Amino acid sequence: MAVKSLEDLKRIKEEALRKREIRNASARARITVAMGTCGIAAGARDTMKAILDAIEKDQISGVLVLQTGCIGLCEFEPIVDVQVGDEPKVTYGKVTPERARAIVAEHIVGGKPIKEWMITR
Repeated sequence: MAVKSLEDLKRIKEEALRKREIRNASARARITVAMGTCGIAAGARDTMKAILDAIEKDQISGVLVLQTGCIGLCEFEPIVDVQVGDEPKVTYGKVTPERARAIVAEHIVGGKPIKEWMITR
């Protein structure tokens, strides 16, 4: 889409904001991957890719996948936060791509958090 005027740019911005609001409002679950320097060094990119692949492969809708910076728990990287509906947020540590796929299958789809991988603060 070519931007020919300030009005075009404003319209594009408004449309992008509207799409983001719709996506956020319709999300029944949110997955946040810590992508700070330590997380990336520990494999957070592969973890994020595994989560996105699992969601796409199983055609799971209503899941918003986000990334954030460092959350200060470097020894547990890669770290993934999962919040389903109004339930309390669950933080998982040392999330490998295999664990990421299991978290999507068991926690997001099945509704059962995996206690062995949870970080308690």
